[in-house]
Amino acid sequence: MIWHTLSAEDALKKLASDKSNGLTSDEAEERLNKDGKNEITDSKKESIVKKFLEQFNDYMIIILLIAAAISFVIALYERNNDFIEPIVIISIVFLNALIGTIQEEKAEKSLLALKKMTRPTACVIRNGLPSTVNASDIVCGDIIKLKAGDFVPADARIISCNNLCTDESSLTGESYSILKDANKILKADTPISDMKNMVWSSTAITGGNCTAVVTNTGMDTQVGKIAKAIIESKTPPTPLQVKLESTGKILGTIALIICALVFATGIFKNIPPIEMFMTSVSLAVAAIPEGLPAIVTVMLAIGVQKMAYKNAIVRKLPTVETLGSASVICSDKTGTITQNKMTVTNVFGNENEVISKACLCSNNTDSTERAIIEYANVNHIDIPEYKRVKEIPFNSSTKYMMTVHKYENKYISVVKGAFDILIDKFALSESEHKIHIAKMTEMTNNGLRVISVGYFISSGIPSGIDKPLSFCGLIGLSDPPRPEIFQAIKSCKKAGIKPVMITGDHAGTASAIAKQIGMPCHVITGAELNKMSDSKLCSVVKSTSVFARVTPEHKVRIIKAFQSNGEVVAMTGDGINDAPALKQADIGCAMGITGTDVAKGASDMILTDDNFATIVEAVREGRSIFANIRKSVHFLLSSNIGEILTIFCAIIAGLPSPLNAVQLLWVNLITDSLPAIALGADGNNKDKIMSQKPVRKNKSLFADGLSTTIFLEGILIGTLALTGFCIGYYKFSSYEAGNTMAFCVLSISQLIHTYNVRSDESVFKANIPPNRLLNASLLISISLQIFVVLSPALSKWFCTVSLNTQQWKIVAVLSVIPIAAVEISKFVFSRQKPI
Repeated sequence: MIWHTLSAEDALKKLASDKSNGLTSDEAEERLNKDGKNEITDSKKESIVKKFLEQFNDYMIIILLIAAAISFVIALYERNNDFIEPIVIISIVFLNALIGTIQEEKAEKSLLALKKMTRPTACVIRNGLPSTVNASDIVCGDIIKLKAGDFVPADARIISCNNLCTDESSLTGESYSILKDANKILKADTPISDMKNMVWSSTAITGGNCTAVVTNTGMDTQVGKIAKAIIESKTPPTPLQVKLESTGKILGTIALIICALVFATGIFKNIPPIEMFMTSVSLAVAAIPEGLPAIVTVMLAIGVQKMAYKNAIVRKLPTVETLGSASVICSDKTGTITQNKMTVTNVFGNENEVISKACLCSNNTDSTERAIIEYANVNHIDIPEYKRVKEIPFNSSTKYMMTVHKYENKYISVVKGAFDILIDKFALSESEHKIHIAKMTEMTNNGLRVISVGYFISSGIPSGIDKPLSFCGLIGLSDPPRPEIFQAIKSCKKAGIKPVMITGDHAGTASAIAKQIGMPCHVITGAELNKMSDSKLCSVVKSTSVFARVTPEHKVRIIKAFQSNGEVVAMTGDGINDAPALKQADIGCAMGITGTDVAKGASDMILTDDNFATIVEAVREGRSIFANIRKSVHFLLSSNIGEILTIFCAIIAGLPSPLNAVQLLWVNLITDSLPAIALGADGNNKDKIMSQKPVRKNKSLFADGLSTTIFLEGILIGTLALTGFCIGYYKFSSYEAGNTMAFCVLSISQLIHTYNVRSDESVFKANIPPNRLLNASLLISISLQIFVVLSPALSKWFCTVSLNTQQWKIVAVLSVIPIAAVEISKFVFSRQKPI
């Protein structure tokens, strides 16, 4: 159907819909079942079998499987029926693949839950009443209401509109706004960009409002037709994942070189080639932290879920990383710093006239208008029933709203907005001007938002304020700060984060609120910003925390100025005009309650409670996640270095290999899975983590001496495992005893080492909550390790022997030495820190 060639009435008839009542719930459900969800179909989801098989798409795993196959063929050739080693290797590889698949599924489900949390909604007329439904549940024939800041949920024919403008750049590539006209009836061959009587799915309403009837949904929309030709790409890796993958490749290359040296040395020492080949390949697999990026994905997903519980919905995974680096939080005042509970507390002028005309110029859509209308109701102020014939919506640049009403045989235009912006448009004498300025200053100094009201009468419908305004009066509204804002500001200062208030309100109001909540109250206004060069602004923002009477363009300049100074900026916004600032900021935070769809679409994070304190909590969580990722990297790499050095040093020293291929893979399996993930869910000292400076944006994971610490701890773990081997080999004159002791020490010492990496303070003094998941994972892993040695059946498979009481005591002592050694180093290091 070519809907743009039909009138609005004909379109309604074709769709069997009613302009006033819309569809009934039953009709909507029937059409939804018939046509399906209003969604763009995703590419076919990979099956769990395919994901499992993809776990083997790694060159080291392939080499390991080839090695197992060679071992199997040799066993057949030599007819010794020694198939244990290849069977165990393949079993461990499959178990590793299973764990990897489970981790990938968990991350995918977390990201799917995240998509559901940010699912858009739309206002429709159902059963004659307006209601909010998920955009995916919209059907053809639904009557939808759209206003500035909304995304269009489906293709629709406009029924009626008021100064409706749309941004269709996402569909047509044209960047300018398009003025729509509901009364247009167009030719069939009209280009999409010229269809003035239609609105398109996924485009944005940039001005005005409209009522429209849905004509196409899902894959039948214009954007859906485009999507049919596109295969949806996978979610790109986060910068941190890319960095870790690169680190893993570098470490892997080093590990391969060492393994090659181990192999060559073993051959030189007359160790059987197949044995050295299997050991070298297994060592390479164990040494390369190939699972690190996947573990980080799980950690980030866990962090996203935690933030959602704290009213911060993260839309993009890299935001979690960036939050830990936030050094400036730029926030609007109303609703974010204050409670957005407007109350009229002061009226200057004739109360009945001021309030009645202000109510005429209101749509009852925001807290300011609701407060004025409530004041009229409580004080029994009559509102004239004039027919509205035109509206110029409030704009963040003009800072006023105007409505035109039929008044007898003339038209009365009522204007409501900022007095200091409209002052030149009022017909005032010099003395009146001074009195009104003084009254406005008094109100703003008391922290009130001040609204001025005026009007003019004309014989025709005006295009704008084309006559001097008759001054009615001023309305002062109070909006108290949120109770939690005081502690949030203190937390910011303690954490080295600069809180900045950027508001469209009067400078006096902004200054008064800043003073109340403990922020520096020196104010820079938009007018002053206009006179500043960018270089001057970069200097000014260093000492300024409050900006008033700003426009969306000013917000972008302020953010750029902070970023030029090396700051990482979080920015809140709610209106469509805030989208550029939200995109410019390192972390764009849209308001979940008052925010427009366009603002949410441009943001990285949505605050479901519109609360400044929520941003601070999100920063705390971001820092905690970064700290936990460092813990996992610390643990995994120090353990892997320990494994490499155990084999390498033994071969160089002319000793037999302390561990075989199966044992190396087993150690890798039980240490690189559950404990590493448990560290990702570790708690942190909340006070300590928010008393440190922000993490530098490009700070390496190995900064602050972590690389040295990892290497030294790797040497310690390797030395302990080699010591266990030497004791068994020399003291008890048994290679099997030495091998089993080294096997146990290497795995158990690594597991116990997880407690060392939980904090850079003493494990006995660190004020961090207990990690039950870590405790459980260590208990399971250590039990499995002991069971492998004690079980007669498994000991044959892993080439271990039973240890006597003395040998187990030696294993236990060697395994807990990492705790003692690291505790001593922490004590020495803390004594060396300046007081």
